Amino acid sequence: MFNSITSLFKQLIEGDDLSKAQGVSPNLAIASLLCEVSKADYQVDAEEEKAKRQLVVRMLGLTDAEAVTLLDQAQEQAQNSASLYDFTSSLRELSQERRFELIKAMWEVANADGVIDPLEDSVIRKVAELLYVDHSEFIRAKIQVVDKD
Repeated sequence: MFNSITSLFKQLIEGDDLSKAQGVSPNLAIASLLCEVSKADYQVDAEEEKAKRQLVVRMLGLTDAEAVTLLDQAQEQAQNSASLYDFTSSLRELSQERRFELIKAMWEVANADGVIDPLEDSVIRKVAELLYVDHSEFIRAKIQVVDKD
């Protein structure tokens, strides 16, 4: 116990970013945010599950089996997480384009069942704010997804 406290103080004195030490990998963070959106309305259906898997394969370049494994881990992370910040803090290094892609993917998951619930909208809005995605880009992503139907 004393060693871990000493280590923490040493990291603080040296200026280490403590959030990185305890954060999740970017891929796991992205998958977890997709899980957060799908469970926001307390109804996760087969279309949302399918959309999450396809988006993880497309966005992260994973195989179908790797995507399923990652989404299982992400589901557990999302279940145990205290806030969305746990995931967004791991994604600070993403370019604005990748952040936009993530917000758009979240809209795709929310719209997979044909209905965007206000709770899903709220989660996506909060993630966009935490990732410093402009409101205009947040709306543009939503329009691109909704107009596809």
